[in-house]
Amino acid sequence: MTAIPAPTPPDWPGQRLGLPETGSRSVARLGRRIGALAVDWGIAVALSAAFFAYDSLVTLLLFVGLQVLFTIVINASIGHAVLGMRVVPMAGGLLGVWRPVVRALLIALVIPALLFDENQRGLHDRAAGTILLRR
Repeated sequence: MTAIPAPTPPDWPGQRLGLPETGSRSVARLGRRIGALAVDWGIAVALSAAFFAYDSLVTLLLFVGLQVLFTIVINASIGHAVLGMRVVPMAGGLLGVWRPVVRALLIALVIPALLFDENQRGLHDRAAGTILLRR
C-alpha cells in the first residue's frame, strides 16, 4: 500500500483559482489590505470626530456603513479604490447587496478578517462568496 502524497501548496495566492501572480486580477496582498483598512478607518474616525464627538459606536457604524455603501456602488471601499483593489463575487456576476453587508459586518468583528486561506480570502470573504483583487 502506498501513501498518497500531500498536495503541494500553491506558489502564490489565487494560483489554484486561475488568477495571475501579479498585476491586474491578482489577489490583493496583505499590505494593500492593511493600507485600505487604515484609509477607511481614518475616514470613519474623521467623520465621527467632526460630527459625533468621536463616539466609538458611531465610528464603528460609520465604518460599516461606508464599507457597505461603497462596496455596493463601486465594488470597493474608498480605501480599496485608492489602493487599486476591488471586491468581486467568486461565482461572477454582480455583488448585490447581501454580500457587502455580510462582508462589512464580519470585518467589524475583526477575527474573521484575520483568519484566511491559501488564497488570502478571510472568513468574511468566504462567507460572502467574494475575493479582493487588484484592479
